[in-house]
Amino acid sequence: MEDFKISEIIRSKRKTIALIISDNAKLIVKAPDKTSIEEIYEVVKRHRRWIKKHIEFVKGLPKDKEKQFTEGESFLLLGKAYSLFLSRDSETPLKFDNGFYLDERYREKARDLFIDFYKKTAKAIISERVDYYSKLTGIEYKGIKITSAKKRWGSCSRTNNLSFTYNLIMAPLSVIDYVVVHELCHVLEHNHSKNFWDKVKTIKPDYEDAKKWLKEKGHLLYI
Repeated sequence: MEDFKISEIIRSKRKTIALIISDNAKLIVKAPDKTSIEEIYEVVKRHRRWIKKHIEFVKGLPKDKEKQFTEGESFLLLGKAYSLFLSRDSETPLKFDNGFYLDERYREKARDLFIDFYKKTAKAIISERVDYYSKLTGIEYKGIKITSAKKRWGSCSRTNNLSFTYNLIMAPLSVIDYVVVHELCHVLEHNHSKNFWDKVKTIKPDYEDAKKWLKEKGHLLYI
């Protein structure tokens, strides 16, 4: 078994143990106040595959990944790359029309404009996909939130609130659907047991293709 060094243990009044991989690929554990160190290491041991996968993912991210917002630079949307065009006297600072058009006078605010565009687009499309699969399966959820998470494509809270990172809107729709189904299934199974994956496969038989896509190309979903 591979051992993982815990970089930091944060204790609080929380009820469960949470494992977090930081931006510099360090393992951080959040635990209830009275949790013993033995219990913590037992959880780490049980989730060693998850830890290894996410540490490798973070280490594999491009070191210089920020966009420069220059003419011709590519930006992803629903799995397709679109070029950026700089313009002047536009009706809006940033618009999409089979390509991204940025008023060059707003270039210093380009990152914020793109993030706002991606968040609004993600909210509309992902909400529609969640609603579609919810009606298809009969799985009910409480609400949807679009976040800026960098290491989690989606999550399902104990109260069945679903969260999705806006970066996901850059992926193909089939990949988005996989993450949507994944999180909806967590409403029924708050774990990654065989029963959980069986439910995912029943709803989306080709989910492994999307899972593989995220593993191999997920690092491209950034601005």
